[in-house]
Amino acid sequence: MADPATYRPAPGSIPTDPGVYRFLDPDSRVIYVGKAKNLRQRLSNYFQDLTHLHPRTQKMVTTASQVQWTVVTSDVEALTLEYTWIKEFDPRFNVKFRDDKSYPFLVVTMGNKVPRAMITRKERHKSDRSFGPYAHVWAIRETLDLLLRVFPVRTCTQGVYNRAERSGRPCLLGFIGKCAAPCVGNVSLDEHRELAENLVAFMDGNTGAFVRDRRAKMKAAAAEMDYEAAARYRDDLAALEKVMEKNSVVLSDATDADLVALELDELEASVQVFHVRGGRIRGQRGWVAELLDDSGPAELMERALTQLYQGTDTKPPHEILVTHMPLRPDEIRELLGRQSIDIRVPMRGEKKALLETVSANAKEAMRLGKLRRTGDLTARSKALEELGEALGMDDAPLRIECFDISHSQGTNVVGSMVVFEDGLPRKSEYRRFSISGDAARDDTASIEDVIRRRLRHHLEHKEARASGEAVDPSATRFAYPPNLMIVDGGLPQVNAAKRVMEEMGISDIALIGIAKRLEEVWVPDDDYPLILPRTSEALFLIQRLRDEAHRFAITFHRSKRGRSMHESVLDEIPGLGPSRRRALLDRFTTVDAIRKARVEDLESVPGIGPSLAATIHSALQSEERAPAVNMTTGEILE
Repeated sequence: MADPATYRPAPGSIPTDPGVYRFLDPDSRVIYVGKAKNLRQRLSNYFQDLTHLHPRTQKMVTTASQVQWTVVTSDVEALTLEYTWIKEFDPRFNVKFRDDKSYPFLVVTMGNKVPRAMITRKERHKSDRSFGPYAHVWAIRETLDLLLRVFPVRTCTQGVYNRAERSGRPCLLGFIGKCAAPCVGNVSLDEHRELAENLVAFMDGNTGAFVRDRRAKMKAAAAEMDYEAAARYRDDLAALEKVMEKNSVVLSDATDADLVALELDELEASVQVFHVRGGRIRGQRGWVAELLDDSGPAELMERALTQLYQGTDTKPPHEILVTHMPLRPDEIRELLGRQSIDIRVPMRGEKKALLETVSANAKEAMRLGKLRRTGDLTARSKALEELGEALGMDDAPLRIECFDISHSQGTNVVGSMVVFEDGLPRKSEYRRFSISGDAARDDTASIEDVIRRRLRHHLEHKEARASGEAVDPSATRFAYPPNLMIVDGGLPQVNAAKRVMEEMGISDIALIGIAKRLEEVWVPDDDYPLILPRTSEALFLIQRLRDEAHRFAITFHRSKRGRSMHESVLDEIPGLGPSRRRALLDRFTTVDAIRKARVEDLESVPGIGPSLAATIHSALQSEERAPAVNMTTGEILE
């Protein structure tokens, strides 16, 4: 625990300009990012008597070992830079409003030659029309399925569309009437685009014209006794009305607005957002975050609005209704590039009533979040404490790294490193290792290689700091040291890792191994394993780490093995590119047939000249062929 006085800058050295500041820990990892109108005034608040600071602020300043700042020209630039750095460095002590998922949107690709309706969670092109976000993907799938009956826009991928266009046969949706099938000319491209425009218009809230049109056509068909057509229009009308019921009117003046409610207590903050378009609720989303600093409601609302709109596809409407005014609303408008946005707290009427509903959702989300997380937090804390006590560590291991090796009978050897912090996986810091040469001869050699490569980064970074060299914080993730390292394996693997740590002079990192057969925990140089109770939270945490490392290694191994299976000896022949290899295989079908061919036969292949034919023939004849083996009996066939 550091004393803030040891790294406090001289008061005269801190500028009075607006800017963004970063607190860094002893390993140069950014742990907090903040902004200020006056850097000197703001930073001086952190270096007062610790008893006057909020407990979470105390923890932050005593964890840090240095503070840096960057001067900017305006408050808006400071807000933008703060948001960028929080996204880049993911500081431990910043309040981070995090979704537990990405949200689905209904998108119509109006910029395409043949527009397509699809459901996606990814970023969209500027020319696309998107609707949402929706809380549940099944809700928008059901809505789209109903709308395709009335507006049969294509939903297939470009590959499916091209295949149908070449074959002259539409896909299943074309046969059942849920696609107008422009791929085979059932409708012209202009007619199909009109269908897409009508779908967009309906989703924009212009529903009355389409309902009246279907009702009029139904009555006209019934008057002419064309009952089949009347039944189709009746079903279309029912589909439209069902979609409209799912998006009931909540604001009578067809308002486009986002309603943002903030609820907080001493430990957490909850944000809920209702997206209202055309007076109807089109989507809902929310976050719950731990309060790690002393931010008030106004500053939290500013951060929530910044995250909601900055760097995402969510475009702000003309009206944003909030429960608390953000700290600097004019800067939010400037950041979003629209000074006309009306950010306000409604005081009466239906908008105030709807915002109260959003607040009730925020309270409920916080309550449910506490119920879900109480058990998780307790179990994680208990597991870390149990593990630290069992291994005789002074403190609970807050950062744990686990390593595993994967291969297929000694081929395509790979290693994996997974990272858990505070008992949770930190996937952005997972690493993969390709292993070759002498290091791939067995598991212990592979473990030695992986551990050595991992710790080398840590030592290089440590030496750079000791010599006073500038260190880029964005490049330090791999060099950040763990409190505990786990290898998947028994005593041989653990002792192999221990040898590497002794060679590199590292003694401040704990090391264990876990053997899968009896779930034994092995400590270096001990002849007997450490047996943790089967009901132990610590054992459960180690198993999670081991299984995650195994999963990550297997995924990389399969990918590498898949690539190697597509390679052949032809890839190693100089001058033989992909098109010529393809031509050779088209003529001879297999590599063995190419090997048996004469030079004159090779020259007859388009693109293969006398010199290249001789090179191919020589390379294949000099190749050492492994004996063929009957995989059922193990018999060597040749």
